[in-house]
Amino acid sequence: MDKDADFIDADGYRANVGVVLMNDDRQVFIGGRAGARGWQFPQGGIQPEESTEHALFRELHEEVGLTPSDVEVVGSTEGWLRYRLPDRYIRRERQPLCIGQKQRWFLLHMQSAVDRVRFDLGPEPEFDRCRWVDYWRPVKEVVYFKRPVYVRALHELAPLAFPADGPPPPPSWWPRRWQHALKEPAHE
Repeated sequence: MDKDADFIDADGYRANVGVVLMNDDRQVFIGGRAGARGWQFPQGGIQPEESTEHALFRELHEEVGLTPSDVEVVGSTEGWLRYRLPDRYIRRERQPLCIGQKQRWFLLHMQSAVDRVRFDLGPEPEFDRCRWVDYWRPVKEVVYFKRPVYVRALHELAPLAFPADGPPPPPSWWPRRWQHALKEPAHE
C-alpha cells in the first residue's frame, strides 16, 4: 500500500479529520475551493498509521498554512461522523472502494493573526480564498451531501465554542430537514 494513501476502512469509508477554526469574534473560517465555487472547512484524509492529531496538524498546515502554535485545540467530536458520497462521485474503478467519509472533527481557536493563513504550502492548494462567517453559515455554503455532517459536527462542538451563553439559534434560512441530521445516529 502507498504510504501516502489515505486509510479506507472495511466498510468503504475514508478516515478524515475536519477543522472548525474559530476567531476571537466567534466566527468560523471557511475556505473557497481552489478553482471552484464551493466553500468548506479545512479537512483531509488520515494516512495509515497516522494519529488523528497528527493528521489534524498536517492538514491544517497544508491547507491553511497554520502550525500548532497558531491555534489552541478546544476539543473534538466524541467519535466519527459519517457521510456517504452520491453515486456519481464514487470512483468504482479504484480499490479499495471509497463510498464516503468518516470524520473526526476538531474545534480550534485561532491564537495568531489572520495574516498567517496561507494556501501555498501543500502539494496542490485546496483553497484560493477564505472568509470568516457566523457559526452556522458553513452548513449553507458546503456542498449539499456534506450538510448533515456539518450540522452534526457544529451541533456537537457548539457547547465548546459557546461555553458561557450557548450557541446562536439556527438562522432563519435553516431548513427544517437539516434538523433531521441531529436525530440520525452520529457516531460509530
